[in-house]
Amino acid sequence: MRRSLRRLLAVARKECLHVLRDPWSLGLAIVIPMVMLLLFGYALTLDVDRVPMAVWDQSETPASRELISRFTGSRYFAIRSQVSSYREIERAIDTDAALVGMVVPREFAGELDSGRDVSLQMIFDGSDANTATLAMSYARSVIQDYSQHIALRQLQRKGQRALVWPLDLRARMWFNEDMESRNFIVPGLIAMSMMVIAALLTSLTVAREWERGTMEQLISTPIRSCELIIGKLIPYFVIGMLDMLIIVIMGRVLFHVPLRGSLVLLFGASAVFLTGVLALGLLISIASRSQLLASQLAMITTFLPAFLLSGFIYPIANMPMVIQAITYLIPARYFIELLRGIYLKGLGPRMLIFNALPLVLFATAMVGLSILKFKKKLV
Repeated sequence: MRRSLRRLLAVARKECLHVLRDPWSLGLAIVIPMVMLLLFGYALTLDVDRVPMAVWDQSETPASRELISRFTGSRYFAIRSQVSSYREIERAIDTDAALVGMVVPREFAGELDSGRDVSLQMIFDGSDANTATLAMSYARSVIQDYSQHIALRQLQRKGQRALVWPLDLRARMWFNEDMESRNFIVPGLIAMSMMVIAALLTSLTVAREWERGTMEQLISTPIRSCELIIGKLIPYFVIGMLDMLIIVIMGRVLFHVPLRGSLVLLFGASAVFLTGVLALGLLISIASRSQLLASQLAMITTFLPAFLLSGFIYPIANMPMVIQAITYLIPARYFIELLRGIYLKGLGPRMLIFNALPLVLFATAMVGLSILKFKKKLV
């Protein structure tokens, strides 16, 4: 047992020296997750607000100005220009100066005063379907609120009782009260950064040994496969947990992302996931024996599926059924759900067990396959 531990620590020490002698790789392993957090945290947002808007007010009456003021006072719209023709609306949308064009008809005030329905035209730039759909929903809400205000005012003029709406909606937002998309994005970045560690570092370790000719020396020693694999994982595990700590601190200090759950549970789950992705990178390195091929395979099998199929950005429920079935094979899916449960909902182990078990199985399988795949043979 002592000899086995001594051999394992010797491999870990040797791998640490490799990392320290390659400061560029070490720097990238620490800097890239920080850069990813800054870019995604500041640049990527799923919030739709201050939608640029162009308005053609043909009526130019107090009633039309009141309607326009409803959009001006909303956080979701920003009136960028007052136009006087459809050509100007088209130009504003074509040049991305406006996403929405609103046309208030000339007879707007007269039709309202007479109690008749008025057709209000709104033109949306549908090239970004998601943003256009949300902007349309917000516009309908503003117009509906204004319509209710007009209806109540007309009833008061006639001396009638105000309408009593049969439904009283009292919405309350849980877990993300301010509706900030960064609270949703930052926890998922932990999984992305760990995937980068696997793609950049562990996928090259064994392949580097083969290319440099040092693998023959390792094979000639009495070291066992399990000792070699675990020893090589230890330095990168430490680097990954350091990245994890940096992201947690930056998320709290820079982006004020709430952490409602347990830190112990957060780091424990991250350690399990990190072990699995590091072992996956090591398995790729063992199978390929080429650093170039290993890095390409690691990117294809780790980072890209995690980015596209884990629910990090794109909701899994909106994907085709076949793709939804495939996402169950992506470990990052379970880890991101687990992270968001800890961060935003403060869930405990009992509620997270169904996402934690697949991660344990994934880590166990990857470490086991890496040990089985590595053979102390030259061919």
